[in-house]
Amino acid sequence: MSPGKTVIAFDLYGTLLSTESIAHELARFYGEQEAKTLAALWRQYQLEYTWRINCMGQYRSFHEITHSALKHALAERALEISEQDSRELMKAYDRLHVFPEVSAAMELLKEKSDQIDVFVFSNGTDAMVGNSVKSSPDLGPHAGLFKSLVTVEAVKAYKPDMRVYAHLVEQVGKEGSNDDVWVVSANPFDITGAKAAGLKTAFIDRPGKGWIDRLDETSQPTIVALGVEGAVKSILSTAGSS
Repeated sequence: MSPGKTVIAFDLYGTLLSTESIAHELARFYGEQEAKTLAALWRQYQLEYTWRINCMGQYRSFHEITHSALKHALAERALEISEQDSRELMKAYDRLHVFPEVSAAMELLKEKSDQIDVFVFSNGTDAMVGNSVKSSPDLGPHAGLFKSLVTVEAVKAYKPDMRVYAHLVEQVGKEGSNDDVWVVSANPFDITGAKAAGLKTAFIDRPGKGWIDRLDETSQPTIVALGVEGAVKSILSTAGSS
């Protein structure tokens, strides 16, 4: 990667792409009201499964974990689904929509491509992340902005394992220059992991509650923003790139 350039690494699911938008697909099978509950549960167990498997020192692909989390959410709601319909719902991860402010943020970064290198940094598999970025109706048009799609697949561990952030730094060519790397995420566990690894962090606080994580009260995100566009503007300002 280009020496001296600032790196921005965006978490994908829940930060750029809205996993809540999958409720539209779920509504086809279970109705709108039930779909909202299912979408939230699916995401909850998807994340919980990554933490549990990390603690056990094991690894299963994010695709497998996501599929298992769907089955867990359905079982909790005493709902059933055919294997064919289950596969269709999994394919919906290739068609997630972005949050409303993301497209404007991508356009802003295109204007600063001579100063900023942009990456996706995700728990997903290479194939899953590639499909999600390229096939998203909203993010797909900006796919060329990303220098690379960095995933945890090679490391076989999930955020916030420190090996994941070391892998990111290596992949973006910033070994020894961790403070040149920004992780932008709406997931507090990702922010605390990146912070512990010595990276700069931008927490996306869409609910507007501020930084309320209390695991380590001395460790705050470098930036707290209400959306991705605001985070990008702040990073560009901090990097002296605006």
